Amino acid sequence: MEEQKIELKMINMADIMASQVDWLWYPFIPYGKLTIIQGDPGDGKSTLILNIAARLSKGEGFEEDMTPMEPMNVIYQTAEDGLADTVKPRLELAGADCSRISIIDESEKSISMVDERLEEAIVRQKAKLLILDPIQAYLGGGTDMNRANEARDMTKKLGALAEKTGCAIVLIGHMNKAGGNKAAYRGMGSIDFFAVARSVILVGRIEGQDNMRAVIQIKNNLAAFGHAKAFELCEEGFRWCGDYEITADEVLGGIIPKGSKLEQAKQFLRELSGENVKILSTEIIEQAKQEGISKRTLETAKSELGINAKKVNNSWYWDLRNDEA
Repeated sequence: MEEQKIELKMINMADIMASQVDWLWYPFIPYGKLTIIQGDPGDGKSTLILNIAARLSKGEGFEEDMTPMEPMNVIYQTAEDGLADTVKPRLELAGADCSRISIIDESEKSISMVDERLEEAIVRQKAKLLILDPIQAYLGGGTDMNRANEARDMTKKLGALAEKTGCAIVLIGHMNKAGGNKAAYRGMGSIDFFAVARSVILVGRIEGQDNMRAVIQIKNNLAAFGHAKAFELCEEGFRWCGDYEITADEVLGGIIPKGSKLEQAKQFLRELSGENVKILSTEIIEQAKQEGISKRTLETAKSELGINAKKVNNSWYWDLRNDEA
């Protein structure tokens, strides 16, 4: 059978009206584009995106670059966690306005990446964020995510949906078990998933700190790379830590990071507490300076560790017995 000839159509760039990229969270999650958040199972990907969704549902953000003008509607499609016993309690713990977070009912038919109901849901809910968690569950029957042509075709269609609706679409993916530290090749099957996404974020454990997780942008086609971030899994469920000094190589290689300046300052004070009980503040500040720790950062670490300062004979001493370590 003779293949049908496709008529050639040209687009002149003079007819294209230039526009700027809008951001849900600059420079990590753009509106109208695909973003991938990937990491090993159990490393906190879903926890991160659920807390993002919870904040956005109330018109809040973790920091200045993630603050919407008003509360927004979110579609959170998940195939791994129970809605009643896992997802709802997590959202409530995060303080979400659950009336603004919806899920497409899959009781009659499962959702796939190219399902028409995705667009219908975005339009009906006026959603500004759609999450598919994990993307492996939404490939559709018979689709092999390791085959480049199939992966690219599906992600291109999803990207077109994001652009058409202006909705930020975030795909949550488990990394494969391939060796090496290249995040792109440890992604969700075919490298084409990575290629089509405009932003890719790695979430992983911070070696030596059991409850800490790193958030590192490993691809950005739309802006300069964002600074690495971190969050903590704590009794309250989730604590955003902000900027953190760590690399993707350190996360993937299980290497203990140099850490943020604040963490470095805390560790510096902990080590001092093992040697002396009280030390002149001027001596501590000078030693910290030699370690590249500023007085301001040192003072913050002192406060967070609960260290008191005491004046003895016109000299100030830091009482390291109050160090939480």
